Amino acid sequence: MADPADSTDAPVEPGAASTGVVAPEEAVAVDDAALRLAAPDVMADSLQEYLRAWLIRIRSGGSGALPIIAGLVALVIFFQIEQSSFLTSGNIVNLLVQAAEFILFGVAEIFALLLSEIDLSVGYTAAVGAFIIAELIAPNVGLPWWVAILAMLAATGAFGILQGTLITRLGLPSFVVTLGGLLFMNGVMLELANIDKAAVGGVINIDPNSPIAKLVNSNMSPVLSWVVLTVGLALFAALSLSRAARRRSQGLSAPPIGITLLTVAVTALGGIAVVFVCNLNRGALTPLRGVPWVVPFVILILIGATWLLSRTRLGRYIYAIGANPEGARRAGINVARIRTAGFALCAMTAGLAGLAYASRLGSISTSVQGGNLVLYAVAAAVIGGTSLFGGRGKPLHALLGGIIIATVFNGLGLMGVSDAVQFISTAIVLIAAVTLDSVVRRRSATGAT
Repeated sequence: MADPADSTDAPVEPGAASTGVVAPEEAVAVDDAALRLAAPDVMADSLQEYLRAWLIRIRSGGSGALPIIAGLVALVIFFQIEQSSFLTSGNIVNLLVQAAEFILFGVAEIFALLLSEIDLSVGYTAAVGAFIIAELIAPNVGLPWWVAILAMLAATGAFGILQGTLITRLGLPSFVVTLGGLLFMNGVMLELANIDKAAVGGVINIDPNSPIAKLVNSNMSPVLSWVVLTVGLALFAALSLSRAARRRSQGLSAPPIGITLLTVAVTALGGIAVVFVCNLNRGALTPLRGVPWVVPFVILILIGATWLLSRTRLGRYIYAIGANPEGARRAGINVARIRTAGFALCAMTAGLAGLAYASRLGSISTSVQGGNLVLYAVAAAVIGGTSLFGGRGKPLHALLGGIIIATVFNGLGLMGVSDAVQFISTAIVLIAAVTLDSVVRRRSATGAT
């Protein structure tokens, strides 16, 4: 009698088709196909196969950042039609500077959102961080700027640990704890202004010649801008190609070489465009060229956050907890410790956002609107594509969301629109982004195509 496994025309027993039993070979094929659709960047064997799987995934609802990019392009076209000065070099550089704060606040909030939590205190945490830096570098204290930044990171990180401990150890809702944190840090900010003699009327001015002030208000030279871009692109290309080659040599899945080269090429084109525009003369009376220092500062933070979330055990655990906290606990992950670390990272990144905020203004005062800043933080993360339900998001989303918010404010400002309309417009964009996220999640859950 022939082995049934060797027969391709063996009769099917009555009722066998309704049992749902799948042959091992078919199961392997189905699993492989599902993996190729879920992660074409690592499962595809060729560029053509990658693009095919990518298009299928888009049709099934996994559109990724495409709607966000399309929306950004539409906004740019609209504002350029309404105001021909929108795409001038001077306004583009202003837009990048405005976006820097939104991006950093978005990155901070992503650490909480990935855990399916929220941090409402990031606005005043940033303000307290800015006050700490301004007071420590003031003439009456005179600490080096880098010591002040380290002290700020230590203070904000400790506050994040405190909030995370209350949430994880006592089982308190993050909404309530961080709302209390918002009020607490508002009080701390006011107290810092009261006890410091350098704060006149609740305002501490920052020396224009200090590196803190120059972060936003100073530019790299055109030559240095090109050098930094060239070195950065070379390192990115080398790391991308070497990582893919190393994975292949170890028998692990890796993206097709065409995808790696395409990623490097797109990154290079974006970087060249930014540096080229920034190096155009945008001065009215005197020449003004170069990339603002805050641009590489934000890029470094984005790279660091991306590496932490995608290349470290802590980052993988954050994603696992946000997607399925009970499953993560059963897998042996110390959920309380990781969630506390996430809130610490959120607070420290908020402190860096406060640094950029104070640098742009050249001062920090008690009039800072911490409540508005936390709304921008959530908006930048969610508009860019981070899920409010946890487990899905990346720092790149904060980059996209921050640029969109800055584009809305910048474009409407050029049109002379009131603040009320700007707030309403930003709210509409935020609600649209959340609606899109909800629709995508439902389509993914039902397997709609």
